[in-house]
Amino acid sequence: MENISKTLLDAVQFVLGLGPTVMLPLILFVLALFFKIKPAKALRSSLVVGIGFVGIYAIFDILTNNVGPAAQAMVEQTGINLPVVDLGWPPLSAITWGSPIAPFVIPMTMLINIIMLAINQTRTVDVDMWNYWHFALAGTLVYYSTGSFWLGMLASAVIAIIVFKVADWAAPMGEEYFGLEGISLPTVSSITFFPIGLLGNKIIDKIPGINKININPASIQKRFGIFGEPMMVGTILGLLLGIVAGYDLKGILNMGISIGAVMFILPRMVRILMEGLLPLSEAIKKFLNQRYPDRDDLYIGLDIAVAVGNPAIISTALLLTPIAVILAFILPGNTVLPLGDLANLAVMASMVVLACKGNVFRAVLIAIPIMIGDLYIASSVAPFITGMAKDVNFSFPEGSSGLVSSFLDGGNPLRYWLLQIFNGNIIAITLIPIIAIVIFWIYKVTYKQTHLIPEDTPTEGVLKHE
Repeated sequence: MENISKTLLDAVQFVLGLGPTVMLPLILFVLALFFKIKPAKALRSSLVVGIGFVGIYAIFDILTNNVGPAAQAMVEQTGINLPVVDLGWPPLSAITWGSPIAPFVIPMTMLINIIMLAINQTRTVDVDMWNYWHFALAGTLVYYSTGSFWLGMLASAVIAIIVFKVADWAAPMGEEYFGLEGISLPTVSSITFFPIGLLGNKIIDKIPGINKININPASIQKRFGIFGEPMMVGTILGLLLGIVAGYDLKGILNMGISIGAVMFILPRMVRILMEGLLPLSEAIKKFLNQRYPDRDDLYIGLDIAVAVGNPAIISTALLLTPIAVILAFILPGNTVLPLGDLANLAVMASMVVLACKGNVFRAVLIAIPIMIGDLYIASSVAPFITGMAKDVNFSFPEGSSGLVSSFLDGGNPLRYWLLQIFNGNIIAITLIPIIAIVIFWIYKVTYKQTHLIPEDTPTEGVLKHE
């Protein structure tokens, strides 16, 4: 077992070393050839997708490289001194890929995806292998807490199945509101919050006064003209963030221009990616439709990065950044100092924004209790993540207490629930049927919304749509 694990680990680390911008075009090229797309067309489309991702990640880096230091400046200004350091997702993903379970998760997840497709239990073809680390993290947490390799693998399998199903659920709205035709978004750190966003949206619908407030990019642009354009909104929010961070005039202006640039350029990078992906998606659907007339409905599963360029998502994330710092400061019992993940609030917020159809006001309201839960969960799992980090000889931040966690990925409620279930927590186990019933209820009451069926459609029309 040890030799097999070592060989698989070496192979996985070599492939991962290529990076997602190389891995994804290679996987798509092989997939296109499998579906009998002409090699020249497959090569061009795959390269365009890779180039699109290069652009997306480059612009996303501008966002995180600007928001991250501003968030840290806010933390320093508050004088927060908490013992657990928030690593952020990049170090956590590296730590996860170095765990004993990680090499086995990639082939297992691929097999699960193939089986679910074969028995018509998912519509998502998850080609984003690099992001399988999200599934591996759930298994690794269970492995380190129970000492059982097989329980860890089972936890990874369970979370993969859940994520594929929820990604299918969210995909029609993603096509409509993000313009991501033929794409689903099976990223644990974002898709987890789609049902929560739908539930929060339904609750707000019942609150008089609050339910009338609708702040979204379209309404802002309509009301404020040029000052309501996403570029201008980004610039204004960037300037405000620079002021809150205590920057000088130069820093404030740089922040404003940088965030405005992100708002302006990122959607264009997504369009480049879609230019490459759509021919592949259409060819795959045509191939499947010829052999399986009822299976022309598949989605290509991609990283949530393709959606975060949406102006409502970036606006929500920027508004949440100072709120997250304040929450960390005032919440009793929180031990996590939010740092690394503060620049990635757009990932967490993305599916909440989708569930609210771009209503930034509602998304911020719903995200606040989510962040509170994330902080407490990240505090709770810190010993396990610290153990993982020590096991792979991670270099701890200078001057730290030796405890590390991750505000968003470490604080993910779905992973935490699975961790508690596999550790025999009676409350967590008791919640299984209750949460299943709640999720089923949310699915039913939001069916028209999530399937893009007009609200005035009779019930019989909805049933026919099933």
